[in-house]
Amino acid sequence: MSDNSTPTKTISDFEAKLSEADKNVASFESDDNSLVARARSFLGANPTAIPAIILIVSVLGFGLIANNFMSASTLSTILKQVTVTGIVAIAQTIVILTAGIDLSVGAMLVIAAMIMGRFATLDAYLFPVWLVIPIGIAMGGLMGAFNGLLVTKARIPPFIVTLGTLYIFNSLKLWYTGSESVRNADLEAKAPSLLWFGTPLNIGSAAIIYGTIAMLVIAAAAWYMLNRTPWGRHVHAVGDDPDAAMLSGIQVDRTLISVYALAGLICGIGAWIAIGRVQSISPIAFETVNLDSITAVVIGGTSLFGGRASIAGSVLGAIIVGVFNTGLSLAGVDSYWQLFASGCLTIVAVAIDQWLRRASK
Repeated sequence: MSDNSTPTKTISDFEAKLSEADKNVASFESDDNSLVARARSFLGANPTAIPAIILIVSVLGFGLIANNFMSASTLSTILKQVTVTGIVAIAQTIVILTAGIDLSVGAMLVIAAMIMGRFATLDAYLFPVWLVIPIGIAMGGLMGAFNGLLVTKARIPPFIVTLGTLYIFNSLKLWYTGSESVRNADLEAKAPSLLWFGTPLNIGSAAIIYGTIAMLVIAAAAWYMLNRTPWGRHVHAVGDDPDAAMLSGIQVDRTLISVYALAGLICGIGAWIAIGRVQSISPIAFETVNLDSITAVVIGGTSLFGGRASIAGSVLGAIIVGVFNTGLSLAGVDSYWQLFASGCLTIVAVAIDQWLRRASK
């Protein structure tokens, strides 16, 4: 009896220990899943947290490996460099919130800037500055509204519409300007007010231009419109589900047209700021700002599929790109690795967005 019961008892003890181990593993996995679920929930509810964390880590990291990176002058220079990209990213965010995209934002900005500069400096025009600025801004709004009309009335996908208008606007700006720039000397002599946003505000060794402050003001205004007005709620609803928005009484087409028009207006304002930032106007300036703005928006936590956006995140995304470019440059890394880093950041940001979307289903 003892010989037969001993193996049975040993097997029974082993099975009990194995069952206890399984429970411990299950408990660990449950805790781990709970932690992941909480992280997903937090990031989904606070899309700005991701770019904020990335920015803090990248600034601290480059501060350790790059000489003079943490100086006030370097950090203020980064803000100056990303000012125009940040403004265009705000316009891009509003469009992408509706599950659209605008590839013509850079061309609209340059056309508006060239109109301001030429109207104010060429002898054939010589309009007063107080008139050329609203004309340029209004032209940006008209070009944006044109995009919105094509998207809504012609039922053409936003990517195709804005790709087409990108080529159209680029052609028009070269025809209108004759590929000639507006020089700094002409602006200083005839329209110095157009250069105002490039004026630095010195705080110790840091120099913050008024254009950077204007970028923050535009971001605050855009955030308020999207989060504290009925129009903003309509934009979110259209981006989340246009069919449901239409059934609830929202005029989807009118909302979309207003979104693209507002994006154009922001680019028009950005044109004035860009003139001050660069201190001249070239018809071939800011050729990469289209993709740079999309990169900033994606890194900033705005979903490419619509319905979720972060204005603050887009501004942080633009700053992150500037931090990486400047930090890698100061660290002696070649320029092509800077592009490599931007590409990796974009892919990681989209992967995080997909992860959050799967969690919400």
